[in-house]
Amino acid sequence: MEFRQLRYFLAVAEHLHFTAAAEMLGIAQPPLSQQIIKLEKEIGTRLFIRYARRVELTEAGEIFRESARRILDDASDALEKVKRAARGEVGHIRIGFAGSVVFNPWVANTLRCFRNAYPDVLIKTEESNSALLVEKVGNSQVDCAFVRLPLNCSNLVTLPLVEEEFIAVLPSGHRLGKESAIDLAELSSDSFILFPRTIGPDLYDLIISGCRLAGFAPKVEIESPQLSSTVNMVAAGFGVTLVPACMQSIHANGNTYHRMKENDLITTIALAVRPRDKSVTIRNFVETLRHVSKASVD
Repeated sequence: MEFRQLRYFLAVAEHLHFTAAAEMLGIAQPPLSQQIIKLEKEIGTRLFIRYARRVELTEAGEIFRESARRILDDASDALEKVKRAARGEVGHIRIGFAGSVVFNPWVANTLRCFRNAYPDVLIKTEESNSALLVEKVGNSQVDCAFVRLPLNCSNLVTLPLVEEEFIAVLPSGHRLGKESAIDLAELSSDSFILFPRTIGPDLYDLIISGCRLAGFAPKVEIESPQLSSTVNMVAAGFGVTLVPACMQSIHANGNTYHRMKENDLITTIALAVRPRDKSVTIRNFVETLRHVSKASVD
């Protein structure tokens, strides 16, 4: 049995007339009649009662009509789903986020643009530190990840997206609390709160190097589990810290944010992906990133 035969049968069942059905299908009437006879032989029963100028469905024909419609509809749906999958319009994508990255409005805008363009793609997210996310992208636990550079991830492709300056976070009542911008060297006598080096050695070393270039070695007297949680530790009065500028959106009572004069401390948000990944969905996501980047520059 062929899909063509089902379409022919439904055309005759709709018009109840071989000539009218043939005209609708764009074929001659004799081949249409032959295909219906062939279909009836395959099924083993008559589907039509034939009169001189019309036909009528048999009881078997009535039942078969519903099944034929369902088969053709299911086949059409399956074909459309395959085509949409091939275009990356359905499916899912697993995206990782370094903790502090979620505060950047550029990242949120990118996700919104992707969701608008591909509303039927399920987005699954996972938050962790950059070093662990690189490992998870490498072993396919997540498809791609927003991470912070500098970061050692030579086994992956990193697409730099947006740069951020570091800013200083001071506890309320700090001697520099009323200054809109400060020199990093002015914090040389303060206790620093940093995240453990193991979760982001390159970023950690960038901060330490920045302090040394300012003429001092920071006194790291307490560690916070994540970069994002250092802000709350400052509010609790444990010391000062340096964080990417986007994190000033964390409105923690008990701290103030300050730009730094002659700021050489820069971090870059990047997307880490596997090289030569064949997923159309991931390629669509990367193209969305590039489109948003170009639009923001223009």
